[in-house]
Amino acid sequence: MKLIENRQSKELRRTRRNSFFFIIPSLLGIFVFFLAPFAVVIYYAFIDNPINKEFVWFENFVKVWNNAAFKQASGNTLTFSAIAVPLAVVLSLLLAMILDAKIPGKSRFRTFFLSPMMVPVASVVLIWQVIFHFNGAMNDWLSVFGWEQTDWLKSQYSQIVIVLLFLWKNLGYNMVLFMAALADIPTELLEAAEVDGASPIKRFFTIKLRFLSPSILFVTIMSLISSFKVFREVYLLTGDYPFESLYMLQHFINNTFASLDYQKLSAAAIIMFVVMLFIIGALFIVEARFGKDVEEQ
Repeated sequence: MKLIENRQSKELRRTRRNSFFFIIPSLLGIFVFFLAPFAVVIYYAFIDNPINKEFVWFENFVKVWNNAAFKQASGNTLTFSAIAVPLAVVLSLLLAMILDAKIPGKSRFRTFFLSPMMVPVASVVLIWQVIFHFNGAMNDWLSVFGWEQTDWLKSQYSQIVIVLLFLWKNLGYNMVLFMAALADIPTELLEAAEVDGASPIKRFFTIKLRFLSPSILFVTIMSLISSFKVFREVYLLTGDYPFESLYMLQHFINNTFASLDYQKLSAAAIIMFVVMLFIIGALFIVEARFGKDVEEQ
């Protein structure tokens, strides 16, 4: 018996050793492409410039924090995320529930919302330019009702235009995730609640929503990350220096990089990372408390 246990122990150690050799390439990739660049960013954030390399500690962070362009970019990014992310989560969940129900034309409806995922960003930008240009389709249509021509991307409505673009690109993906989560909810619980006389609204809030909490967390995090990366679309639509309400954090970082101010760029990137880490951590805490009883089942 002891001989068998020793043999099994040796086989287990050999398996672990072989497994470690298989993951070495992945570990090297993580170090070279993620950890090492991040360490360089941290290093640049604490020195005066790449030539002198004198440590100034938090001086770069203070300069960035007091920078007017950074404040404007941060405010615009947070405002955009506060509007776009809840809409992306709620609307995609609503669409998933509609498709989960027995409605005619379900496949066409699903295809309609998934099609933006196949459209390249450049094509999306071109469509939005055609629609929201000063001489575009939107102004032509609104002129019928006596609406004055508006340069949508250079007006108070500019962020609304980008929110619509963000939703159009991301609702389909989020909807698919929620549809998969809805399919995993135990049907016996829903049937028992229906027999007990629970209304559809009560069944949603007491059963479905609690089982959907992990998916809601994941979709919220992914939508939050995507909202911080909306710079790509805004840049293609408006360039380096857009209308003030569209000047995002990545505009600030991109323009700082263009001026070779690596210290300010690094400090801004770390501040952005810390804020994202704090928000995502808070979401994990909320989900852990809300979905704790579901995970224990």
